[in-house]
Amino acid sequence: QVQLVESGGGLVQAGGSLRLSCAASTRTFSNFAMGWFRQAPGKEREFAAAISWNGGITLYADSVKGRFTISRDNAKNTVYLRMNSLKPEDTAVYYCAAGPFSRREGSEYDYWGQGTQVTVSS
Repeated sequence: QVQLVESGGGLVQAGGSLRLSCAASTRTFSNFAMGWFRQAPGKEREFAAAISWNGGITLYADSVKGRFTISRDNAKNTVYLRMNSLKPEDTAVYYCAAGPFSRREGSEYDYWGQGTQVTVSS
């Protein structure tokens, strides 16, 4: 069983930045690909970014490409999502997820965190 705990969310003005963290409670963190997803009120969950087990492969949704950066520190069992140039439409609950492959589909991930709220004011 893998437990994932997100942190770093909050309220930020448009154009600002935040860095989300997701800490994993497993000794086999480096075995997992990691993903970040988000869900805005009244909308379905959507893919934001993913990273392979060693960081060699990263994927981004078109809506965040060039503004968000996913990274990981396997020594700290942590994955990060750096979010720059935030827009009001980035407002959502952000979830991290762990799975065998870095994919855009949420169904490919086995473990999920509880989420952290990101609110971007205009």
